[in-house]
Amino acid sequence: MDSQDPDSFPAAPHDAPDLALLLALEEQVWQAQVRGDADAERELLSEDFVGVTPAGILDLAAHLGELDDGPITERFALSQARVLPIAPDAALLVYRAEHRAAGGAGRGAEAEVAFISSLWQRREGRWWNTFSQDVPAGTPTS
Repeated sequence: MDSQDPDSFPAAPHDAPDLALLLALEEQVWQAQVRGDADAERELLSEDFVGVTPAGILDLAAHLGELDDGPITERFALSQARVLPIAPDAALLVYRAEHRAAGGAGRGAEAEVAFISSLWQRREGRWWNTFSQDVPAGTPTS
């Protein structure tokens, strides 16, 4: 998917955040990580962004700093997406991500699976990613 200006997307109705819209914005975040493009990611993440990962709790600067050495993701595929309305201008996007880290020291060659919760808030007429939590998929129990 080509990167698009988040402002070019129509606003979702107040009573029903649009899954396709939020998923398209989320894919832009992932594409920025594939390109190593901190500026593109900055256009999608709010100033008060918080990311919770297995490595710790990151603010916006720390999250963007991960891109200082270039791309952090080689490829990704998102599936099982759902949107949970939280408030008229907020929605939680939850999905499964299969991704492979970009090559380099400390990065594995195997694809990883994680379940992501990503909070999007509409502020001043546009959607911002304000929070994201990555939960690595564990071994299924049954």
